[in-house]
Amino acid sequence: MRVSDLPRRAVTRTAKLATLPAGLMGRTALGLGKRLGGRPAEIVAAEIQQRTAEQIFRVLGELKGGAMKLGQALSIFEAALPPEIAGPYRATLTKLQESAPPLPARTVHQVLAGDLGPSWRDAFLEFDDSPRAAASIGQVHHAVWQDGRPVAVKIQYPGAGRALLSDFNQISRVARLFGILMPGLEVKPLLDELRDRVAEEIDYQLEAGSQRAFAEAYAGDPDIYVPPVVQATDHVLITEWMDGTPLSKIIESGSQEERNRAGILFTRFLFSGPARAGLLHADPHPGNFRMLPDGRLGVLDFGAVDRLPNGLPPFIGKLLRIIHGDGDIREAEDELREQGFLRPGIDVDPDALYAFLAPLAEPSRLDCFKFSREWLRSEAARVADPRSSNLGRRLNLPPSYVLIHRVSTEGIGVLSQLESEGNFRAEMIRWMPGYELDRRDLEPARPADPDGSSQPDPGPSHPDPGPSHPDPGPSHPDPGPSEPDLAPA
Repeated sequence: MRVSDLPRRAVTRTAKLATLPAGLMGRTALGLGKRLGGRPAEIVAAEIQQRTAEQIFRVLGELKGGAMKLGQALSIFEAALPPEIAGPYRATLTKLQESAPPLPARTVHQVLAGDLGPSWRDAFLEFDDSPRAAASIGQVHHAVWQDGRPVAVKIQYPGAGRALLSDFNQISRVARLFGILMPGLEVKPLLDELRDRVAEEIDYQLEAGSQRAFAEAYAGDPDIYVPPVVQATDHVLITEWMDGTPLSKIIESGSQEERNRAGILFTRFLFSGPARAGLLHADPHPGNFRMLPDGRLGVLDFGAVDRLPNGLPPFIGKLLRIIHGDGDIREAEDELREQGFLRPGIDVDPDALYAFLAPLAEPSRLDCFKFSREWLRSEAARVADPRSSNLGRRLNLPPSYVLIHRVSTEGIGVLSQLESEGNFRAEMIRWMPGYELDRRDLEPARPADPDGSSQPDPGPSHPDPGPSHPDPGPSHPDPGPSEPDLAPA
């Protein structure tokens, strides 16, 4: 099925999504019978939760095109799931994405003519009809702009935006299903926020504005490069091309030095964005980052951003400071309640709260920390362990923290795939309002030299960024194992 067929398959897609509430009703009735038969209520509830999760993510996996973006948005629920459910779900999304058929050249030309005019070819010296990358709602072509610049031309699949929002509307009607997965979650406002954020991701004009803001904020930066926007319409986004090494390649075969540098620059970009651009890049997949030949980190895909004109919320820094030992854990509980992470009526044991949060804050507590897949797996298992206090499943996720949470979980997943080592504490604290430490001791470390030494940060010097143009590559390669729920730290 081509992505362009999505609108014509709307009836089939609606029918698939309609199976979700019917399945819940059947499981609930069966569970009532089991309880009447003498089975413990908590065991029956756990069974209903697991079977509900299996059905939700199986149905999403069967839907094509825009449902992949929907599934990515709903991945915040993965941390509440056991690995045997979350793992296959993520694998299904990846498989669907990799197998997404490209648009035929005729359809590509129709989109270009519709947005750039019938003489669209006059804007290019060259245009390659074969896409270089395909994502959930669009594909990328290489071209040469009329002034000779190599450019990336991102074209949205016809009808993909409408199909995606239709899917989300259907999901919102069965919001209580997600409440079963995470009982502490206030689901309806969270899904409303996710829908708004997804709607922004299909607005290429809005994405162009975000990319321009980032490009201006990092213009001349010695370590970060954002390609300029050349032109944008509702369904076509043209930016300068970049050539470099995808982060996925460094994950696969990079040296430890390359992994360390990539991890430090990746962290620096994510944490500095709100302070420098008033925006948080909220799609930290490896396919959206390139290491350029001159050592800088190139960044792509600005469809998902969080608008934070005052920088990151001071709550996050304050909570980290408390967990790092500079405050009473009861202060942390008060902060969590004030921000809405603990809903009224949810009681927590202070010792259990500290035991839950402390390991999650470890990367920003130590002067040198090494991320690893083993550490990530152990954290995921610890958070999801049904024998624990299950505090993770009792936490709420306030809508205003949806994208911050997404960056936290997915960013840590990327760092763990990189197995990067360095002074991540300094990178985080430098840009973290509310931590309230002496900033003279918190200058971010430069990535380690081959001999293991480090260099001081050179500061905001502004050399010529040069004509680097990394290949955009796939927007969403497999992000690896499911990440633990790191909200709110």
